Amino acid sequence: MIEQIEQINGIINGYIWGVPALTLLIGTGILMTLRTKGFQFRYFKHMWDVTIGAVFKNKDITSSKDKNSISQFQALCTALSATIGTGNITGIAVAITSGGPGAIFWMWIAAIVGMMTNFSENVLGIFYRRKNKDGEWCGGAMYYLEDGLGAKFKTLGKVLAVLFASFAMIASFGIGNMGQVSSIKESILTAAGATGNVTASIVIGLVIMFLAGLVILGGITRIAKANEKIVPAMAGVYILGAIIIIVMHSNQIIPAFQAIFSHALSSEAITGGTLGTAITWGFKRGVFSNEAGLGSSVIVHSASNVKEPVVQGLWGIFEVFFDTIIVCTLTALVILTSGLVSLETGVPFNSDLSSLGLVTEIFGSVFGTLGGVFLAVAITLFAFSTVLGWSYYGTKSCEYLFGTKASQVYKLAFLGVVVVGCVLDASLIIDISDTFNGFMAIPNLIGVVTLSGLVVKITNNYVQRVIKKKDIEPMLSNFADLQALHAKEIAEK
Repeated sequence: MIEQIEQINGIINGYIWGVPALTLLIGTGILMTLRTKGFQFRYFKHMWDVTIGAVFKNKDITSSKDKNSISQFQALCTALSATIGTGNITGIAVAITSGGPGAIFWMWIAAIVGMMTNFSENVLGIFYRRKNKDGEWCGGAMYYLEDGLGAKFKTLGKVLAVLFASFAMIASFGIGNMGQVSSIKESILTAAGATGNVTASIVIGLVIMFLAGLVILGGITRIAKANEKIVPAMAGVYILGAIIIIVMHSNQIIPAFQAIFSHALSSEAITGGTLGTAITWGFKRGVFSNEAGLGSSVIVHSASNVKEPVVQGLWGIFEVFFDTIIVCTLTALVILTSGLVSLETGVPFNSDLSSLGLVTEIFGSVFGTLGGVFLAVAITLFAFSTVLGWSYYGTKSCEYLFGTKASQVYKLAFLGVVVVGCVLDASLIIDISDTFNGFMAIPNLIGVVTLSGLVVKITNNYVQRVIKKKDIEPMLSNFADLQALHAKEIAEK
C-alpha cells in the first residue's frame, strides 16, 4: 500500500514540478515583467531606497503602532524565514551536482523574473486583504482568488481559493515542519557523532516543540518579533562564513563564473534531458528557494502595517533578490571555488559525499572542526525559522477554511507533528506535502495572471503618484472603507 502511494505521488510530483509547471511559473514571471515594462529593472534603485535602504531612516518600516499588524521589516524577515532554509545550502549543492555549474545561471534567470511574480502577489495581497473579528489582517492568494477572480468568475474564484488554502495547510506539515525538523535533528546528531540515536532524537523533538510553541502560540506578532532577530543574525553569520571561504579561494572565483556562463549556454545544458539539464535544475532551485509563484509568502506580507500595495510588492522583489541572488549565489561560489567539484560537470571528486556532506567538507576545510558545528548551527537556525514562518501560513489557511477558533487547534497539531518529524521516518509525508506545495502554484498563478491588468493599474498609479509626483487618487484597497482610511492616512503624512 505504502509503495503504491509512493509511486503515485512520485508520478504526480514529477509532473507538478516538471516542465509544464516550471514553464507556468517562469512564464508568469516573464508575463509580469513584460506587462510592467521591466519594473524590477527600471525601479530597482527606488525599490532599494524605500525598503532595505530605509530601515535605519524610517521608523514606520521597523515598528508598527497597530498591535494587530507587524512592521514591513518584520513581514520581510518572516517571509525570508520560510524561504531561506536548508535549500539555500543543500539545495544549491544538488543543483550543481545534478545540473552542472550552468544551473546557477538559470537559477538567476528564474529569480529575476520571479521578482515580478512575487511583486504581483504582494500587490494583490495588500489590495484584497481584510481584517478578522480580532482585528488581525488576513490576506493571501485565497482572498484575491475569492474577491478578485471571484468578481469575474464567482464559483471558480471560491473553488480555487479553497483549494489553495487546503494545499497550503497540508504542505505546512511536511515542507514547513517535518522536513525542517528532520534536517535540524540530522545536523545536530551528525555534529555530535550520535547519528541514529532515538533517545536523542526524541529530546531534540521535544526541545524544538517547546521553543516553537513559545513563539507560535503567541501569534503573528510574536512570530515576527522572533524572526526579526533570528533571520538577520543567521543570514549575516552564514554570509560572513561563505565570504571568508570564497576569499580564501579567490583564485578560483573567475574560473567559477566562467564555468557558470559557459555551461549554462552549452548545447548539452540547453538540449540535454527533458528540457535541458542545467535549465531544469536551475529553474527548480530558483523556484524552490524563493517560492515566487507559490503564493505562500504573500500571506505574511499581507499582515504588514503598510498602506501602499506597491510598497509591499517592492519588499517582495527584495525578498527574491536577497534569497536567491545573494544567499544562493554565495553558496554556489563556496562550492565551485572549493576545488572539491569538477568545474566541467559539477560532480564531487569524492563520490561518497552527499549534498550536505559536500558543503560540510568545504566548511571543515577552512574552519576545521568548527566548520561542522558552524554548518549545524546555520542549518538549525535556517530550518527553525522556516518552521515558524510556515506555521503562520498554515494557521491563516486553516482560519480561512474553518474559522478563527479552528486555527488554535491547527497550531497544537502543528507543534505535535514537530516531534513526529524528529522521531519517525517521515519521508513519504514530506514527499506528499512537497507535491501539495507545488499544487499551491496552480490556483495562485491563475489568480495572478487573471488579475495582471489590475496589478499593472495599481503599479502605474503608484509610479505616477509617488515617483512622478502627480496629484491623482491612490489605489490602495478593494474595499471602500479601507480605501478611504488608508488614503486619509497617506494624505496626513
